[in-house]
Amino acid sequence: MIRFNLKCEQDHAFESWFQSGEAYDKLVAAGMVSCATCGSTKVSKTVMAPAVSTSRAVTAPARPQEAAIAALREKVESTSDYVGKSFAKEARDMHDGIAPARSIYGEANLQEAKKLVEDGVPVVPLPFMPKKKTN
Repeated sequence: MIRFNLKCEQDHAFESWFQSGEAYDKLVAAGMVSCATCGSTKVSKTVMAPAVSTSRAVTAPARPQEAAIAALREKVESTSDYVGKSFAKEARDMHDGIAPARSIYGEANLQEAKKLVEDGVPVVPLPFMPKKKTN
């Protein structure tokens, strides 16, 4: 069986299945293929892409945004210390001069994050979960 995309003289598009390409040719020549919309028998094939299947899985390329997030993650994780749930305390201690300044990343709940921002502690939410947090 083969499926063809078809079009009539009125430009109505439709599709139909045939036993073979030869069967399509014979049926059209005999006027037995008609438009599903207007009934016209002046029908022709339109361009169609073949249905192709492969036996191997195809991986879709990463979208630019995903690639940018992956690059950011790599940069943050390679140049910063992961401090986990003590992020708010560590960031505040560095801001207050109690601890030496360094680049850190970790986790804070919403209340902790809001308080840091209100107090002028420079923090930025990251668009990913730390790898140390994921399995």
